[in-house]
Amino acid sequence: MDADYLPFHPNPRTPAFKVPADAVDAHCHVFGPAAQFPYSPKRKYTPCDASKDQLFALRDHLGFSRNVIVQASCHGTDNAALIDALHTAGELARGVAVVDESITEEELLTMHQAGVRGVRFNFVKRLVDTTPKSVFKNIAAKIRPFGWHIVVYFEAQDLEEIAPFLEELDTTIVIDHMGRPDVSKPVDGPEFQAFVNLMERNPHFWTKVSCPERLTQTPPDYSDVVPFAKYLVERFPERVLWGTDWPHPNMKSHTPDDGQLVDVIPLIAPTPALQQALLVTNPDKLYWQQA
Repeated sequence: MDADYLPFHPNPRTPAFKVPADAVDAHCHVFGPAAQFPYSPKRKYTPCDASKDQLFALRDHLGFSRNVIVQASCHGTDNAALIDALHTAGELARGVAVVDESITEEELLTMHQAGVRGVRFNFVKRLVDTTPKSVFKNIAAKIRPFGWHIVVYFEAQDLEEIAPFLEELDTTIVIDHMGRPDVSKPVDGPEFQAFVNLMERNPHFWTKVSCPERLTQTPPDYSDVVPFAKYLVERFPERVLWGTDWPHPNMKSHTPDDGQLVDVIPLIAPTPALQQALLVTNPDKLYWQQA
């Protein structure tokens, strides 16, 4: 583990908010254990181990029923830890993998049978090396027959550059963490509205209204992030997802309490109908109703 790496919260509180039946934590990770699933030699950071058993215990503690496990950059394109967790969880989990353009149809089929339903493209330069867009296009073509979608991670300052490319991909796109807006700027300001406009003109684009702990200017108070997430939930109720981002890799400001993160949900989705869509209907449609 890196010397400045903050391990996940050892004892998150029980949330006051009770999530609906069949709720999905639609963005979380497994790390290692490194003795069984070594980290990539090309990784930009070395985390603490965060096993499938710890993830599933957290799921139960928080009151969730299912997980969508996203391959993290520290494991590179070796999805073994992810696939192992999916096999253990069975129908209680789905996955998002990271692959390169050498991936074969047979390998994709094996992943699909394990529960993978998407691939992640990471554009955050501090986390991954720059990848030619032609590589991403080749991967998009390979996953299209499986009906998978693409999860993308980028930072707000890169939206103008990345948006035209994303629109070229002509498939379902899920944008991580609201495109990481600068929450010190107004919700109705030009920066965030550029992201809203991207969602508006692309009905096949979804977004995760997650990670207030990464966006807040005043940790651990997330009230400055709530208006942004609430805006998206109410504007695009059928195209939003929520996740813990456990075990919160590369947090520098504080160690998030996952119970506290769950208690933000009714602030951004204030009605039972919005909560049901955000936590059950939407992730079910995207991850479980695909053949």
